This record gives sequence, C-alpha cells and structure tokens, in this order.
Amino acid sequence: MRQQNVFSGVTDAHEVLIGHWQSRRDGEGRVSRDSIDPGALRSALACISIVEVDESGESRFRIAGSRLREIFGMEVRGMRVAEIAGAHGECYVLGLSAALERGEPVGGVIEIGGRIHAWLRLPLAGEDGQLNQVLCHDELLPSRRMLRPLPQDGGLIGHPRPRYAA
Repeated sequence: MRQQNVFSGVTDAHEVLIGHWQSRRDGEGRVSRDSIDPGALRSALACISIVEVDESGESRFRIAGSRLREIFGMEVRGMRVAEIAGAHGECYVLGLSAALERGEPVGGVIEIGGRIHAWLRLPLAGEDGQLNQVLCHDELLPSRRMLRPLPQDGGLIGHPRPRYAA
C-alpha cells in the first residue's frame, strides 16, 4: 500500500497547489505536466516555474513567473539552475532532487538576511511518463504571519532558522 503524503504546505498558496496536484494524480500516483490546469492556479502563476531535469541531471528553467525576478534579481527562464548562485539557488537544487526522488511534494521556508522565502516543489512526469519536471512555487513573504501554523508532528525537518518540509 502506498504511504499517504502528509505535507500540505507552509502557506495558503501551497495548500491550493498541492490540492490541485493531488487531484491530477494518475493510477500510479504521478502527475503529468499536461494535466496541470493553469486556470486553476491563476492566482499563483507569477510565483510558479517549471524546471526540467535531463538524463545527466542538469536542470533548466522552462517557465518562470514574473515574481521570480524578485528572488533571483534576474529573468531565469531558459537558464540552467546551476547558474543561479547563492542560498536561493541552493534551495532550488535541494527541493528539485527531493521531489523527483520521492515523487511527492516537498517544500518549506528559508530565512535569509531578513527575507522569508517560502518554496514548494511538485514532481511532474514528462511525455515519456518519467518524473523529469518539477512545478515550483517560490514566494517572498512580507511577514512570518503569512505562514500557516505547523501541525504538531509537522513533517518538517527542524532547524532553528530555515524550515524545510518533507
């Protein structure tokens, strides 16, 4: 029997995205990129990107919402994730590999220099049925009050400053 994923996100937007992703799962528990309905995610599109990982493990931004410029300080569409330096780039790599390896949503919060970066990674299957794409949601929050309360068991890996979820 497949274990039920317990991660439901750290923001309200994450909860909506995970709910949509779960509603699109096929019989094997995978979600194809083509099954995602952008209209259902309208309010989050500016914070969404899709990253494709090739056979060698190199990842590239295929789609990048306009608000990602706030996080990275540049337009990242078409760029390799390895070209993104700093803690936000490291956060991207961590979430990508975990989502693809587990086949489940992963996300969390990282605080860097007074900025609160909430992130979510949802694995997607390509045309060949293999998990090789990730729908990403990244948002800089103005306040910790924008975070959802943590459940008692949390499903989070505990760190005093950054919070990563699994």
